[in-house]
Amino acid sequence: MIALSPRAALRVRQIAEKQGKRPLLRLSVEGGGCAGFQYRFGLAEDRAADDFVAETDGVALVIDPDSLPFIEGSLIDYVESLGGAAFQVKNPNAASSCGCGTSFSV
Repeated sequence: MIALSPRAALRVRQIAEKQGKRPLLRLSVEGGGCAGFQYRFGLAEDRAADDFVAETDGVALVIDPDSLPFIEGSLIDYVESLGGAAFQVKNPNAASSCGCGTSFSV
């Protein structure tokens, strides 16, 4: 199970409305970053038939089947701090992550 927090859903909705798009957030995992893998976030136009979909408050989080094993069980949140604001993946599969939180290793 992968979940999108209500705070993250609200932020996706705000960004989508500002850009005139659907509230559909795509999360994928790609090779690279300082720890081996990195998270990629972006608003999606559509979802594929084989995408995993989780919905929170009318906002859909979509994940492709290749990325899913790397982030299974994660919570996607939106956090604001003195250092800035960002989407954050709380990933139980990550053995380590970089200081900025955008890349990880398994």
